[in-house]
Amino acid sequence: MARKQSDYLAALLADEETVPESSASETAPSPAPDLRAQRARGTTLLGRESALARVASGEVRQVTQLLLDPAKVRVWKGNARSYEHLSEASCQELIDSIVAEGGQKVPAIVRRIEGDADHEYEVIAGTRRHWSISWLRAHSYPDMMFVAQVAQLDDEAAFRLADLENRARKDVSDLERARNYLAALQTHYGSHQSRMAERLKLSKGWLSKMLKVAALPDAVLAAFASPAEVQLKPAYPLAQAMDDKHAAAAILKAAKVIAGEQAARAKTGSPALPAADVLTRLLAAPHADAAPKGPMFSWTSPYGRAGLSVISANRQGATVRVHAGSGAGVEQLVEAFREALIALEEQGKGVRP
Repeated sequence: MARKQSDYLAALLADEETVPESSASETAPSPAPDLRAQRARGTTLLGRESALARVASGEVRQVTQLLLDPAKVRVWKGNARSYEHLSEASCQELIDSIVAEGGQKVPAIVRRIEGDADHEYEVIAGTRRHWSISWLRAHSYPDMMFVAQVAQLDDEAAFRLADLENRARKDVSDLERARNYLAALQTHYGSHQSRMAERLKLSKGWLSKMLKVAALPDAVLAAFASPAEVQLKPAYPLAQAMDDKHAAAAILKAAKVIAGEQAARAKTGSPALPAADVLTRLLAAPHADAAPKGPMFSWTSPYGRAGLSVISANRQGATVRVHAGSGAGVEQLVEAFREALIALEEQGKGVRP
């Protein structure tokens, strides 16, 4: 359609043109109607009939934009963007643009809600616009309105629409998207990753990595200065390491220490530890925790040489080393083994037959 939709609809709804009638005071017969006026009238009617048919067929659709009080609009919980992490700093460019243009030019997408006395709509796409307009109304621009268009969407369609918009937004972190996907996996797709990947037109492998990163515990994420610093590629090995319970325990322990350091830095105004340094320390934690240790039990022969050592012991059994060249006889080694079993029992590592 060559003309803008607003012009088209304005023409569609405009009053019909009228042909001037003759004056009642004239005695002469009325002149013949102007042929050009008749042709123009006929063309207008035919054009309107054609336009109405196009609207009815769905080829042309009227989109209504609303001017809303942002206080009457809530943010849909299914959106990936973390509303509480938005700030004047993160939205400054958008705020400046809205002020310079005299208002919000790109409408948000909302849907009507029921059963909420405080809100009439909820934002599906346009969370930053909602936050920015709300901020402006509280800071010298009380008449600023939230521009939105209403869409009829179920939750799954709303999720896909919001995700499509967020993919182009650099300020939506990998972690925000990953956790949004993890929540949607069960809510909208019955925990079927293949179905979710197909609906979102995503690589199955990439989606699998996102869901893996989303499962990182909050205690680990607390080691980072901000969740926005947790990016998919570097965080994926960390998420994999959490599958091992021993490595996970070491990582959680290290994360607690780092989180304390971050808090101390924030309190003194010092720069936060960079995300790369945090990742390096967390990934190294399992290896540091698994550093070689001395034997659980050792026995020295009468000749001052190592004779018998217990290297490890668990529910599956004990690893015992009999050292060569100790000079000890069989009976001495048997007695040393008996002492080793007693020592393990006292440590709570006794070997049960």
